[in-house]
Order: sequence, then C-alpha cells, then structure tokens
Amino acid sequence: MKTEKIDIFASIAADRQKVWDCYTRPEHITGWNFASPDWHCPWATVELQPGGKFVWRMEARDGSFGFDFSGTFDVVKAPESLCYTLDDGRKVEVLIQADGLLTQVNISFEAETQNPVDLQRFGWQSILNQFKKYTEEI
Repeated sequence: MKTEKIDIFASIAADRQKVWDCYTRPEHITGWNFASPDWHCPWATVELQPGGKFVWRMEARDGSFGFDFSGTFDVVKAPESLCYTLDDGRKVEVLIQADGLLTQVNISFEAETQNPVDLQRFGWQSILNQFKKYTEEI
C-alpha cells in the first residue's frame, strides 16, 4: 500500500538562519510546537546530526493527554533542509528557502492511517502557523 504524502507550507518574515534556529533548537521548539492554545510543548530534546534522535513532548495544558513526537534525523543540511524518520516509520522532509525578504518553509510528510488526511493536514498546518507566528514575533 502506497503512503499518501501531505504538503504544507508557510512564508515567514524572517531570514533563513533565524527560521532554521527556531525550527531546530529546543529552547525555541517549546515556544511553537502546538496546534492550539490549549496545548503546549513543555520540553524538547534534539541531537541535530544524521542518526541523531529528537523528542518533542506535546501535552494538553489541562494534563488530560500527551504524547512524544519523536524520531531520527536522516539528513541535516543547515540552514536549508532536514529529513527525518518518525518512530512509526513515516518520513518527513523540511525545506527552508530564502525568498527575498521572506523565508519559505515547505514540509512534506507521509500520512498515518488512523486519522483522515484532511485532519492531519490541518493539525500540521496549525503547528506550522504557530511556528510562523512565534518566529516573526521573537
């Protein structure tokens, strides 16, 4: 069975290095890695190198639910791209491209089979929108 790929993107009013740093550094990941205000990312660990592991903790603020978003980096090409494999085997590619005064972030990921594709797209895009907001405000 072929896995469906989902693509999301954002145009961010920041230079590429700042975008890279905000996307890859734990102290920034905790500031944006949630889809809505009732969620948060209390901690994140990142070993930013091929074969390195990452874990981003995502939790409901009321403590009712939480999970680790985790995987292994396959490619790290600062400040332009990351490829990683989630612990469930799905692949993710992140491209960060300078575009004049903006930086384009394009994320392509393999859909999982438990939730509808539109719901997955919406959730990942909501997190990317939070990333955009965070990066532009700091």
